[in-house]
Amino acid sequence: MKKVVLLGAPGVGKGTQASKVAKYLDVNCMASGDLFRDHLYRKTELGLQAKSYMSVGELVPDEITIGMVTQWLNEGEQVKGFVLDGFPRTIAQAKALDAVLNNGTGGLDRVIHIVVPVSELIERLSGRYICTKCQKPYHLVSSPPLIENQCDDCNVPIYQRDDDRSDAIKKRLEVYEEQTAPLVEYYLGSGLIAEVDGVGEVDEVRTSIQEVLA
Repeated sequence: MKKVVLLGAPGVGKGTQASKVAKYLDVNCMASGDLFRDHLYRKTELGLQAKSYMSVGELVPDEITIGMVTQWLNEGEQVKGFVLDGFPRTIAQAKALDAVLNNGTGGLDRVIHIVVPVSELIERLSGRYICTKCQKPYHLVSSPPLIENQCDDCNVPIYQRDDDRSDAIKKRLEVYEEQTAPLVEYYLGSGLIAEVDGVGEVDEVRTSIQEVLA
């Protein structure tokens, strides 16, 4: 099983687990956020289109996101497999992914749905802070700075993003649930999805995912 999608709400640890799963399967990992940043940095046509929406606070249309992912999937190395983190997010994106894969490299092998209780997600996300200068991430519980409220590298204040505050987190989780509940149902219909408990140490969750993929 080498064509894998990771689903899960913000804070479940998809990014951490995606890189570990990709290493385990010996394939590339694609995080949708990193893909967007790459296109914006290189000022590609799709990146410029995305920026036109992002600059006015609008959601980037599915067709632009799908275009970026399709380009990535069509690169040679992805033929042997991949791990997708943060894509698909909607039914439209899932159907587009199916169309791309079934037209060339074959369909998905597995969809891993990482599940963590909302109360823990809020605790995880609300502890996130970043450096005002270098953007280094911190967590007040799991990876706090050596000096309170100060970056270890830059000696400048760290701060909490607006969308990492508890009220914004609840809204993000509500939006995710609205988008993803139908997506989980979509993959349940195909028999591809497996639920994994995301509570516990990183390596414990990794082992659970690997057991599903074995």
